[in-house]
Amino acid sequence: MTALSRRTRAGYALGGIASGTYGTVPGLILMPFLTDLLGVEAAIAGMIVFAPKAWDFFLNPIAGRISDRSRHPHDRRRPFILRAGILLALAFLAMFFGPTAPPVAAALWVLVLFLATATVYAFFQVPYLAMSAEITDDYSERTRLITWRVIVFTLAILVSGATAPLLVEAVGGVAGYRIMAGAMAVLILVGTIGVWWGTRRVALTRDEVAGGRLLEQLAIVLREKDSRTLIVSYVLQAVAIGMVLGGVVYVARHVVHDPGVATIAFVCFVGPAVVLTPVWSLLGRRIGKKGGFAVATVVMTVGLLALLTARSGEPLPLLIASGIVGVGYAGAQLFPLAMLPDVAAEDARRSGTNRIGMISGVWSGFELLGYALGPALLGLVLSVGGYVATTGDEIVQSDAAQWAIVLGVSVIPAALCAASLVPLSRYRLDARLRAEARADA
Repeated sequence: MTALSRRTRAGYALGGIASGTYGTVPGLILMPFLTDLLGVEAAIAGMIVFAPKAWDFFLNPIAGRISDRSRHPHDRRRPFILRAGILLALAFLAMFFGPTAPPVAAALWVLVLFLATATVYAFFQVPYLAMSAEITDDYSERTRLITWRVIVFTLAILVSGATAPLLVEAVGGVAGYRIMAGAMAVLILVGTIGVWWGTRRVALTRDEVAGGRLLEQLAIVLREKDSRTLIVSYVLQAVAIGMVLGGVVYVARHVVHDPGVATIAFVCFVGPAVVLTPVWSLLGRRIGKKGGFAVATVVMTVGLLALLTARSGEPLPLLIASGIVGVGYAGAQLFPLAMLPDVAAEDARRSGTNRIGMISGVWSGFELLGYALGPALLGLVLSVGGYVATTGDEIVQSDAAQWAIVLGVSVIPAALCAASLVPLSRYRLDARLRAEARADA
């Protein structure tokens, strides 16, 4: 079994700065940018947010396959991470420097640049995820590795998610969004260089080579029961969280009528993970990763239902409910990411074929699809509720629109999280790996 040094864990965790920033800010900022500044209708804005990540759904397994087949003399994954991370920062910055009128031209610019960021992100995130299955073969060490990563990832979400709306509101207008984009691009660069440099001395524990045709290998991955049930469970939760992240700004602006509350709610949502991720990790050692994931999902579902109280228009119920969601979210991030390398490494061990990148690509593709479906579904809910898009003017949304906003961040996401427990119940690998780990101890 391969234990990792603290330096390696910290180096790997730094990649969470880039993935946390990029994974959070578009879902939090892009729809309000489109609907409340560029005048794009809500359903169309939701589809613009959805389309590039749907593209990644198809691209990510290919990116994983390419990195699986890499013959780079120093490392299979790190060169992809460095090059793609730099391009990601540049493309993200450019997304907010396009035309602002007419709405059609502005929407097309955002769509094209968001597609570009999605493309390069695939070649960052997939090799990054694949590393976790290759730098240690220890069941418990993977949980420790991911614990560090989730803490940094959560801090990145906290910093970027809190700072981005503050910069937009403080500066205002197009300039606010552009300054925000510059700050987020710097965070992405810091994470990219950090993981590339911090993991430079770690040895790989798996040496299987990639084989077979792309579609053939993809079909094998999708037929594998444990990977399929884990992915379905996680994607349902990704849709739910995507709706919440996309909807918190709308709740603050149009239900609570205080845009600054969005930042506080976001801190309440993400903040618990910084403190509680190690606690969830300890729980996982006692009841297993699958059991911990189930408990975290139940807590998150309760918190989402509590968000229904935000319809009162008072900030306190919104903040309390956000905190409960955050407690569950901490575990719901840790455990599936610790289970993914178990699935990938077990597949490589059993088959003798390196599909680790492809499995990570399938996972990441479905994850991004889920997070993209969240804003798209939210946009549809807002349209049904009669939400009115504007070009920066203050407008009082109807009672039906306000209810649509609240339902879009509470009852509907809660139902998705509850449904995710069904496929999770069919996941079997964790019990066997725990038994093997106890036998080897």
